Amino acid sequence: MAQGSDSNDTSYKSPSPGSRPSSSDDAKKVMRREKNRIAAQKSRMRQTQKADSLHLESENLEKENAALRKEVKQLTEEVKYLSSVLSSHEPMCAGLTPQTPDLLYPPHHSSYHHQHITVPHYQH
Repeated sequence: MAQGSDSNDTSYKSPSPGSRPSSSDDAKKVMRREKNRIAAQKSRMRQTQKADSLHLESENLEKENAALRKEVKQLTEEVKYLSSVLSSHEPMCAGLTPQTPDLLYPPHHSSYHHQHITVPHYQH
């Protein structure tokens, strides 16, 4: 191979047209490369921090989602239980149905009907 054609040789610099570059041009190139290297390093660091931040946010959202699903499950179970209590209680209150059809579940006036209903306390 001819000398200077090795692509791995980092010491080779192509001459500028006309004359050899001055030392001030070399210093400018070195400074520009250093600034570019620092800017690229900062950019990679920002990307890493953003990815880490998104990962943490994703984990927090997953936890919140799981907690909300658990709460929905508990509330669904509570609705089923209260519906069954209401269904079993309705026949006992058949004589107390109101004359107005716009009320679906009328308030009870007797304390007797409330004595046999026990509602468990759910933790949320």
